[in-house]
Amino acid sequence: MNYWLMKSEPSEFSIDDLKKRPKQKEAWDGVRNYQARNMMRDEMKKGDLVFFYHSNCDEPGIVGIMTIDKEGYPDHTAFDPDDKHFDPKSYPENPRWFYVDVKYKRKLKRTISLSELRDHKQLKDMKLLQKGNRLSIMPVSKKEWNYISGLE
Repeated sequence: MNYWLMKSEPSEFSIDDLKKRPKQKEAWDGVRNYQARNMMRDEMKKGDLVFFYHSNCDEPGIVGIMTIDKEGYPDHTAFDPDDKHFDPKSYPENPRWFYVDVKYKRKLKRTISLSELRDHKQLKDMKLLQKGNRLSIMPVSKKEWNYISGLE
């Protein structure tokens, strides 16, 4: 089992949006960073647990939990010239971008804010809290997962 954190701006796609989707599932599309793509393509496995993190909002933080429902496969939005995620260098026969399907598990009882996470010395090595880390997808250690889960 692996543990992850995936960021989304709630104005674009929120935990509530995921909950409202048919079967509470959605493809996590639009990732255009090679390191994040590689994690989705090569490392995320069905059943892995994921913190849903709201970013670029009044109170950034962890708001829910989801699971990986389908392992990495080509992101077809990259092939569509009318899609905002179009990439003219990505082709169906040689895809550049991938995504995974995520499934809603639950909302947290409260948002665990970024500022609160920073207050815990036990999380000082967490990728999210590292200076300059702006990745939208990142691994979370089992120790970090368990600690954060206990903060709720």
